[in-house]
Amino acid sequence: MRNRTVTTFILLGLTDDPQLKVLIFIFLFFTYMLSVAGNLTIIFLTIIDCHLRTAMYFFLQNFSFLEISFTTACIPRFLYNISTGDKVITYEACAVQIFFTYLFGITEFFLLAGMSFDRYVAICKPLHYMTIMNNRVCNRLIISCWAVGLLIIIPPLSLGLDLEFCDSNIIDHFFCDATPLLKISCSDTWFIERMILGCAVLTFIMTLFCVVLSYIYIIMTILRLSSAQQKTKAFSTCSSHMIVVSITYGSCIFIYIKPLAKEEVALNKGVSLLISSISPMLNPFIYTLRNKQVKKALKDSIKRIAFFLKKRKK
Repeated sequence: MRNRTVTTFILLGLTDDPQLKVLIFIFLFFTYMLSVAGNLTIIFLTIIDCHLRTAMYFFLQNFSFLEISFTTACIPRFLYNISTGDKVITYEACAVQIFFTYLFGITEFFLLAGMSFDRYVAICKPLHYMTIMNNRVCNRLIISCWAVGLLIIIPPLSLGLDLEFCDSNIIDHFFCDATPLLKISCSDTWFIERMILGCAVLTFIMTLFCVVLSYIYIIMTILRLSSAQQKTKAFSTCSSHMIVVSITYGSCIFIYIKPLAKEEVALNKGVSLLISSISPMLNPFIYTLRNKQVKKALKDSIKRIAFFLKKRKK
């Protein structure tokens, strides 16, 4: 986004209605606080509880960190804009926001694929689970997710740095996003639009292929189990991940229904709001409410904290 005429952008947000702005602010503030609190709780539990020091919870810990990072890259700035009425964002801050939102988002997709592989090993190769999913493999998978995210985002971002903004600096969104930004550029955006779409499709297909392939083997293995109780237990270990995958991929499909930046972005704004606020808030509840080990770890932690506070009072 090399800028010869524009030094700041104006974010239009979601609405100009003052009353609706108050409702949106309250809604986003509470969803953001719940999201951060819920994901921090998962991170805290997976660190302190020895029963949660397995590959599954290591991936969940990193997923929670990504959720906090992604929602923090989008929501606090928008809350500031609503509360102060200041819709201006500098060129540099806009570029940084685009970089981090896309980096966290793409890395999250690859991490979900890594988590599906973890579930495949747990269900299909249970006797070799600890050997296959050792610390070394888990760390390499996490590093690979971040590295691939960077490799995918760098080409379109480097092209975006050459964009020119001549006439308009008004971004029709509540945060800096590539699609509405391309819409106001006076440069020829055809190639970069296709590159962004290509990177999105590549990420989507690669990760979805890994997820689907893992679950095909998982379902085949579960169906071969003789006991109904074993089948139920096996499905329950994957259900939380399947719900999160469905929400994430479903939202992504809606965003890229209209790939060209010159088209209407109203749908994208609504879906982006859900992805950046609702999904990060729901995911901790999905994983905790459906997971006996996490619920037990949470109860034990609350008991320890209550005992510590009671002891201090004495």
